[in-house]
Amino acid sequence: MKKIFLCVLFIAGCLSQTNAQEIAENALGLRLGDNDGFGGEISYQRALGENNRLELDLGWRNGDDYDAVKLAGVYQWLWNIDGGFNWYAGAGGGLGSVGYDANYPGHEDDDEIFIFGAGDIGIEYNFDIPLLLSLDFRPEIGFNDFNNDVGFDIALGIRYQF
Repeated sequence: MKKIFLCVLFIAGCLSQTNAQEIAENALGLRLGDNDGFGGEISYQRALGENNRLELDLGWRNGDDYDAVKLAGVYQWLWNIDGGFNWYAGAGGGLGSVGYDANYPGHEDDDEIFIFGAGDIGIEYNFDIPLLLSLDFRPEIGFNDFNNDVGFDIALGIRYQF
């Protein structure tokens, strides 16, 4: 218990010494990644404070036997590394719809709605022009047949800031 308390105290001290970078009020762009099939998302970020924001993503995924559309929302905290480099972490969730192909076992020509929880950790670079590049890792856990395990979504994001 003493070790856990000291670790938490150390992490809190380190985080209090980091400086948040000025983040854009809004950012709009694309998030391209892979989680059991390639997909893209239209991504919108809205600043909620000096070092936190909300990210909303509307996207699609496709695999060999299915096509899916999903909406994800993630609350993120940002910390400055150096200059234009930031790292961020967050949590959220979402919902979606999946359509199975005729050859998918047990779901021939079937459609269903799904929900999921998500975490998020990533790194980004904020250029002097209104361009933001990011690379993030978003593990997702689903609560139905389509995504009833943990999926590891890794994506590259490019956004215009305004």
